[in-house]
Amino acid sequence: MITGFRGRRIRRAAAVVLTIGAVLAGGALAAPAQAATAPSNSAKGAYLLDNASGTQIYSKYGNTRRPMASTTKIMTARVVLSQTNLDLDRKVTIRQAYRDYVAAKGASTADLKTGDRPTVRQLLYAMMLPSGCDAAYALADTFGTGDTRAARVKSFIGKMNKKAADLGLTNTKFDSFDGISTTGNNYTTPKDLANLARSAMKYSTFRTIVKTQKTVRYVPTSTGGTRTYTWYNTNKLLGSYTGAIGVKTGTSSSAGPCLVFAATRGDRTLIGVVLNDTNRFTDAAKLLDYGFGTNTASTMQLRTLPSGAQQD
Repeated sequence: MITGFRGRRIRRAAAVVLTIGAVLAGGALAAPAQAATAPSNSAKGAYLLDNASGTQIYSKYGNTRRPMASTTKIMTARVVLSQTNLDLDRKVTIRQAYRDYVAAKGASTADLKTGDRPTVRQLLYAMMLPSGCDAAYALADTFGTGDTRAARVKSFIGKMNKKAADLGLTNTKFDSFDGISTTGNNYTTPKDLANLARSAMKYSTFRTIVKTQKTVRYVPTSTGGTRTYTWYNTNKLLGSYTGAIGVKTGTSSSAGPCLVFAATRGDRTLIGVVLNDTNRFTDAAKLLDYGFGTNTASTMQLRTLPSGAQQD
């Protein structure tokens, strides 16, 4: 038996060793809980980050440029929300040109009626929930500058590209306000798109909108009446994956099915992207589980959209 000063020193040293071992074993000094093995997924590109720090959690061809379809509208919203002295209650008159555009492109629509006067806030809902390209057109026409509609739209797309540069999204370029590319130069990477979403989620208005599963909005008509619009969020992860809070779907022939997603559990929020992924909602849930260190994707039941609701 060791006693005295030397014995006390040995016991203290042993206690330190045991404490360090316990800390390392428990992971108290390591990153938050995370699954040991990254899940397989069918995405052509994917990325997952921690919202608080921006730290990468997962990447699959994270820096490879790909078309992004309607996830483009995240930047459209981001540009609108960053306008100086923005009035979300400003009314915008719906032009026939917006409806004609949607019809010509076969694009997703909020079915905004000519002459109706929704607010900017309502247009953001119309763009982000049913993925209304008519709403995106209205916002670009409203917040661009120029004497003609074409000039204003071009100006707005310029603002989108400037914002991408300001945010350091070096592998992102826009040639449209809604993801319907006019030149083939509407692209991003999973990493850039995740960081764009992280930037947009700093706006409380954006967070409120993208986590909404359904909204009913009342809009003044040109004849002095009121029209009721009901819009459903095309992001089926909402209401399906516990903690899901957004963000945006997108689908096109060139981009394939895309999804920008986010979820909060406890005090952690994760933001991710899957591009050209035929199992986008399931794969997004698996990636979130990987980040959270949980196993809930296998039992998730996807929310269904009502008949007649927009799909994207």
